[in-house]
Amino acid sequence: MTRILLLGESWFVHSIHQKGFDSFTTSEFTLGGAEFSAALRAAGHEVTHLPCHEIVGGLPATAEALREIADVVVISDVGANTFQLPTATFVRSETSIDLIEVLRAFTELGGGLLMAGGYMTFSGIDAKARWGRTALAEVLPVGVLDRDDRVELASGAVPVTSAAHPVTTGLEGEWPALLGLNEVTVKEGSTELARCGGHPLLVVGGYGAGRTAAFTSDIAPHWAPPGFVEWPGYGTLFDNLVRWLGGEVRA
Repeated sequence: MTRILLLGESWFVHSIHQKGFDSFTTSEFTLGGAEFSAALRAAGHEVTHLPCHEIVGGLPATAEALREIADVVVISDVGANTFQLPTATFVRSETSIDLIEVLRAFTELGGGLLMAGGYMTFSGIDAKARWGRTALAEVLPVGVLDRDDRVELASGAVPVTSAAHPVTTGLEGEWPALLGLNEVTVKEGSTELARCGGHPLLVVGGYGAGRTAAFTSDIAPHWAPPGFVEWPGYGTLFDNLVRWLGGEVRA
């Protein structure tokens, strides 16, 4: 069993409804990533989910404390500002612990780290995710672009496996199509395991005593459509990946 801490995968939507002269607003909160968490729990793993607004208060303040509760940390669709601009700093101009440095040290000490794609990971939409300008840039097995890095694939693109590895075991058949991903570069010393639409999709590497991975598309809709998250290989892929990241599988 691998202990997985999922960070992000949540959002608030505030809508304005205009009906002739009059308007009203509605708000809703969505907790995403249910398919990812369910697949990993079904494979026997322990999954704890910290949505975006709970990261500052819920993420341990030291790498050692984080190692006590997690073997693998997954960052999905949440930008660097969430980690680096807590209320104490942004509102009261007080110094705070840099939680991204905690993640860097966690990996260096032997933890597993996965960054999954989305509008607020890697560089992200309008380059707002900003991960390439943080300490995690040296940890990731891929290079982060300094611009909007989205590759929208509205007509769909079928991923292809590009290297044999414990993570891709059991995934020899055709994968379902994806609808987009973040463009990245593969760092020297890292291994690209799959491509999609001519871009790296799955890349693994190492940092210090830890293992790292980048899955550049979504782990859930919208870039990962129902055909992908319902694919039997979906559970196999992420089960293999977290086992490898957590050190259960040798490579």
